[in-house]
Amino acid sequence: MSPIPPLEPFIRQRLAQRVAAGQSPILLMSHLVLGYPSLEENRRAIDAMAAAGVELMELQIPFSEPIADGPVIAQANQSALDRGFRVAQGLAFAEETIRRHPEVAFLLMTYSNILVAHGVERFIERAAAMGVRGLIVPDWPPQEAQVPMAACRARQGLDWIQLFTPTSTDERLGFIGQQARGFCYCVARKGVTGTRTDFNAALDGFLARCRQATSTPLAVGFGVRTPEDVQSLTHRAEIAVVGTAALEIHLRDGAEAVGAFFTGLRPT
Repeated sequence: MSPIPPLEPFIRQRLAQRVAAGQSPILLMSHLVLGYPSLEENRRAIDAMAAAGVELMELQIPFSEPIADGPVIAQANQSALDRGFRVAQGLAFAEETIRRHPEVAFLLMTYSNILVAHGVERFIERAAAMGVRGLIVPDWPPQEAQVPMAACRARQGLDWIQLFTPTSTDERLGFIGQQARGFCYCVARKGVTGTRTDFNAALDGFLARCRQATSTPLAVGFGVRTPEDVQSLTHRAEIAVVGTAALEIHLRDGAEAVGAFFTGLRPT
């Protein structure tokens, strides 16, 4: 496999292409749980989202205690595990998927226990070799994650994604932002995924603080569900992250409906 370009230039290039084409300057990132409802359904959904122009996809490796996730995604994690999902399955699936969709930037999301159990260096080495662009590990704070962060920096094309939260002080946001590579994931509100977010002045203030703390692009997730939400984030962030809403549509209406959902989600 040819060397994977770094994530931030990929994001900047895609944004520039959209602007040159007269399209809205915001990218879409989806989130799905590997093995739920099955790997075959994952494959169908990924194909549909890629056809709809989704630029980044976050593949979650299931974990038994997904503390950052709301009830829909937490249940999906448990269901995948109950059906016998294994980390090796997920990595093999991700590798095959990255080869099939080189136009998409794929990230792995999971929890610290998965990396520790697999072997941190071995997991990161495997992810980099597969062409994964970023790792999102929400329960591993940056002051405790220096070893995996350094391991990612040592491998071209793989970024350890930092998270900004509304409860963080400006000092902490600055500390996190200085270490950021690829993009920063801005958690739009307190709590877990899935609950509706108010796109209001409070969020404006938080995103302004995030912008001050880092020069990397900003991705906003937790509660992004509608075209109006994505429109609201345009010019305030570079990436809108949509997870629970797409999963609900997939379970209710099938993979093709997920593609239609993403096609209609972004302003032209």
